[in-house]
Amino acid sequence: MDIATTLVHAGLDGDETPKASSVPIYQTSTFPQPDPENFGPYEYARSGNPTRDALERAIASLENGSRGLAFASGIAAVASTLMLFKPGDHIVACEDIYGGAYRLLASLFARWGLKADFVDATDPGRIRRAIRPETVALYAETPSNPLLRITGLAAVAALARDKGLVSIVDNTFMTPYLQRPLDLGFDVSLHSATKFLGGHSDVVAGLAVTASEDLGKRLKEIQNAFGAILGPQDSWLVLRGIRTLAVRMDAQQKTAGILARWLKGRAGVARVHYPGLEDHPGHDVHASQASGAGAVLSFELENPETAKGVLREARLPMLGVSLGGVESILSYPATMSHAAMPREEREKRGVTDALVRLSVGLESPGDLMDDLDRALVKARAGR
Repeated sequence: MDIATTLVHAGLDGDETPKASSVPIYQTSTFPQPDPENFGPYEYARSGNPTRDALERAIASLENGSRGLAFASGIAAVASTLMLFKPGDHIVACEDIYGGAYRLLASLFARWGLKADFVDATDPGRIRRAIRPETVALYAETPSNPLLRITGLAAVAALARDKGLVSIVDNTFMTPYLQRPLDLGFDVSLHSATKFLGGHSDVVAGLAVTASEDLGKRLKEIQNAFGAILGPQDSWLVLRGIRTLAVRMDAQQKTAGILARWLKGRAGVARVHYPGLEDHPGHDVHASQASGAGAVLSFELENPETAKGVLREARLPMLGVSLGGVESILSYPATMSHAAMPREEREKRGVTDALVRLSVGLESPGDLMDDLDRALVKARAGR
């Protein structure tokens, strides 16, 4: 063959992929077919890719679900799931919700004709009273972002079943290692795999898991039609992250508990939100449905100036958008995770300009306390 032909085909003929300790990265957009009418298991990478399929099988297994689906981002997983519904339908969502999900429901899908009401989901009675004849789904997030409020999963799932509604929960903060909503009766569990599942701040990804095969089939059709799929390289990165999730989460949530208790006693800290604290309003409910308190906490400072001062002065935690990495990350919900939420809506929910969120990483607890103490002292001194 001509060298030009050899360049195109070299290494492809006679490919027999061996077993490996790590799933291979199938960096391909299409697959050769044996016949024009009878295709093989893979045809075009938007519809399926072996690396992505491995991740989808993994998350389905971890959540005890029927079907897992991988998307280009966490918000792509949320948006694709909302496409299960149609204009004129109505959703009841928790009021303390990630700002990107709020934006989807209150803006983008509202223009499309999907209606939503936001209620205090810590009270099942308020959810029940918000249900209308056109309601099709309940959307929860527990622990919520950024106030770590707790929704009783079993109660909400039972209410959804009683009313014939689809129950959806964002399980990003807990991951399947600490909480498995499908076991408690939910229909769909969502993840921003960018966070703890990926775990290294090097990938953007989203996952959805369905309890039933029928719902999974419907969501798979949406994934293929809409096309917000996760690429093979990113799928591999999430698979790699999942393999160390247990040891990372154990260490990170242990440090989070230490920091939460330490922060409660610091001058200038008005309140600490962490479900591992015994005085957290949702502590008992959370303990009944999860096997740990997680590695995210938030705390309110005495005023917005002190909050911004701490964010500017801290050196060990990175100031940035996102969470769940091996490094600790401080964020300012007012201008970061909840920037898409109007100020009046934020403040109504308790997301004030004095609130700071901390995703705890793998650093030494003592080093983190020393750094935060220094930042807090300097912030209060106005330096």
